[in-house]
Amino acid sequence: MALRVYNTLTRTKEEFKPREGNKVSIYVCGVTPYNYCHVGNARPYVVWDVIRRYLEYKGYKVFHVQNFTDVDDKIIARAAEEGVTPGEIAEKYIAEYFDDMDALGVKRAHIYPRVTEHISDIIEMVQGLIEKGYAYEVDGDVYFAVERFDEYGKLSGRSLDEMRAGARVEVDEKKANPMDFALWKRAKPGEIAWESPWGKGRPGWHIECSVMSHKYLGDTFDFHGGGVDLVFPHHENEIAQSEAYTGQPFVRYWLHNGFVNFSGEKMAKSVGNVITIREARQEYAGLALRLFLLSTHYRSPIDFDLEKLAAAQKGWERIQNAWEGLEQALDKGEELSQEGELPERARVLQDRAEEAVAKFVAAMDDDFNTALAVGVLFDLIREINSFLREPVTTAGERAALARAREAFQDMGEVLGLLPAAEKAADDGLVEELLQLIIDVRQEARKRKDFALADSIRDRLSELGIILEDTPQGVRYRRK
Repeated sequence: MALRVYNTLTRTKEEFKPREGNKVSIYVCGVTPYNYCHVGNARPYVVWDVIRRYLEYKGYKVFHVQNFTDVDDKIIARAAEEGVTPGEIAEKYIAEYFDDMDALGVKRAHIYPRVTEHISDIIEMVQGLIEKGYAYEVDGDVYFAVERFDEYGKLSGRSLDEMRAGARVEVDEKKANPMDFALWKRAKPGEIAWESPWGKGRPGWHIECSVMSHKYLGDTFDFHGGGVDLVFPHHENEIAQSEAYTGQPFVRYWLHNGFVNFSGEKMAKSVGNVITIREARQEYAGLALRLFLLSTHYRSPIDFDLEKLAAAQKGWERIQNAWEGLEQALDKGEELSQEGELPERARVLQDRAEEAVAKFVAAMDDDFNTALAVGVLFDLIREINSFLREPVTTAGERAALARAREAFQDMGEVLGLLPAAEKAADDGLVEELLQLIIDVRQEARKRKDFALADSIRDRLSELGIILEDTPQGVRYRRK
């Protein structure tokens, strides 16, 4: 089955075909770093992290670009409140963004261009749009003339008349048309600004993404993504100014994720109904939050509540415990009988692992259906746990378990839910220390020093480590 994606531009599912061989180019709209990220902010970055991981799993060579809007009215206002520079505000919250995304298991994009690093490129594109007749300057401000771009509205599916009636537009008598949008803004007194052919000023919001995607991905690239709230006006305006400038199609596949809703409304700082990622992380694992975000198809809205996040925490712990139990079982298989014929229960597990991979790929090939893919992973976990209720005594059983581990690992890595993604780079030191403690307890039991053995078990329990006696020997899991 070929990979099919829902393209906002055509409003249909289409077979994905890269623009160039096995190379895939992705541009995702990044944050405006003026505050801590909330759960709603996290969704597009978790979604696109999984999309990228799956494309790489299928053998594509992916180049992923994500910008930072590091100059903006909100950054300027926050800097004035705190008595620091806009640059200091941006640096602070970019660092906080990375801290949050690392906790959620989001891989770094290949490049994070910033607006302030591309002012000359922005001026060049704005000047080009003026020369081509798509933009005009009035008193130091430069606007894009939407009526001069015949296909304006093709992404959102609305006509100019409909957009005039329903959209909130900036009131500015200097505009030739109320729907025209700013490419360059004349500087206000005391505001951060750069020299330009139109006087001191700074870029409008939309132009930055056209410039940076063009610079790093070319005239036309494969995927552009972001929240559904960006379809209009941001992405609509990106299309207009990019295609007007290059004369080429801008993006081949537009993908948009649904809102995270809280208390019946879209989670947003402007509404005041946000739960920041750092707040959520005080009680829940970062990967539990990731699991919550992936348990609904990316195009559907998610209703956020703490009960659902608590359920995701339990789900994440189930994944973690299953993985650790599997690893421990495979580590204890040194002396196994060499049977020529695969035992029936081993054959069943191996078949279930193969079926799980096929179902997982089918789910992800159907417009990255992570909700279904997560279900497949949990089905495989149930099969593995059932298998491990009996001792692994033959080489065939071990081989089947190893195949199940491989399937688990592939799915877990694509979803970014593999426990290894959360571990510190300690070269296994924690696991080795735990095994040492377990060995000491086992020696105590052999000496019939049950007081010491029970004390070790109870102390580990207080630290969140549960010991279990199984046919495979002693296993540990986290609460």
